Amino acid sequence: MTVERLIVVGASLAGLRAAEAARGAGYGGAIALIGEEPHLPYGRPPLSKRILEAGPLPESTRLRAYETLTEDLNVELVLGAAATGIDTNRKTVTVGERSIDYSAAVIATGAAARRIPGPAETLSGVHVLRTHDDAHAVRAALDANARTVVIGGGFIGSEVACAARKRGLPVTVVEARTAPLTRSVGPDLGAALTRIHRAHGTQVSCGAEVAAIEGERGTVARVCLTDGTVLGADLVVVGIGTVPATDWLAGSGVGVDDGVVCDEFLATGAEGVYAAGDVANWHNSLFGRRMRVEHWSSAAEQGARAALNAIDPATAQPYSTVPYFWSDWYEHRIQFVGVPGHQGYEVVSGALDSDHFVVLYRDGDLLGAALTLNGQRHIMKYRNLINRRVSFDEACAYARARAASK
Repeated sequence: MTVERLIVVGASLAGLRAAEAARGAGYGGAIALIGEEPHLPYGRPPLSKRILEAGPLPESTRLRAYETLTEDLNVELVLGAAATGIDTNRKTVTVGERSIDYSAAVIATGAAARRIPGPAETLSGVHVLRTHDDAHAVRAALDANARTVVIGGGFIGSEVACAARKRGLPVTVVEARTAPLTRSVGPDLGAALTRIHRAHGTQVSCGAEVAAIEGERGTVARVCLTDGTVLGADLVVVGIGTVPATDWLAGSGVGVDDGVVCDEFLATGAEGVYAAGDVANWHNSLFGRRMRVEHWSSAAEQGARAALNAIDPATAQPYSTVPYFWSDWYEHRIQFVGVPGHQGYEVVSGALDSDHFVVLYRDGDLLGAALTLNGQRHIMKYRNLINRRVSFDEACAYARARAASK
């Protein structure tokens, strides 16, 4: 199959890496990069980190200059308008009033932030944090010394809380579960990490849900919880997860189930159509299961692999990985490798009530994941062990041997 035009739908990290990989492999056909936002591709990690910090804004979070994309990579940029449909029979993608032909396509539309439906959405001062514009709106409120309430105790919400506290502002994290991060790291480790927040003066409210977000004269004023607590607020950041951006695929024949369903090659089953990044729900053969991963490293790797498979299906290679992510809280770094859904854990270095620990998680008889607090020297060693699919007992023995040798 000759691929005359590659279309990449989604102009974030995965989409950019798709275009770069195709050109890097010597692909000489046309490439179009379609993005809903008007901005050039930019990095998302700074949105909840550097952009929210006090002091000068970073000069730019964009990943490539306009000239690099349009001249060096010879990519047609179609920005500021979302794709609204794909016809997999005619091989066209609809963007506004325009229909763009493709020979191969990579879907990299990512995910959208979940919102709390209802009147709160219309209040000034209520935000999600997913895009460049979201981050600048949240920063403006922090610059104005906002009393901050973060709804949802996940990693993004926690980074917003850290930014507020580092400015000396009052902030409360509201988590409906008994501890933040329960789904990601489990209740015990979620409670251990919550200690970091409290040590820095961040209030953490667990076990109560939001009953209402109320405003005065169109601006947020308070958050009311189901246990009767009322929290004054000038800024509310809703961090309750994401939804894969797949609505535009309705009726296309592209399978959707918590993201775009694809195989180990990132192929969707529709001819010439692949998926990558936060929107891809693919079969990770390393773990023998389907997963959708919202991590920087996976988005970059998947974007490149999807494009290479799309432009040359005859040499397609599967994509598998040990998922990895990190989060900076105050002066601490949290890192996680592997997959959630564990059957027990062991602390193999440090202690849960200290500023350093390494925790290994069991996945059946295998090592399934590792979590570190200030364990930068450790984390990639355990990622390698997970990649080798070593047993949990072998991994713990390795950790004990390392500790004994010191």
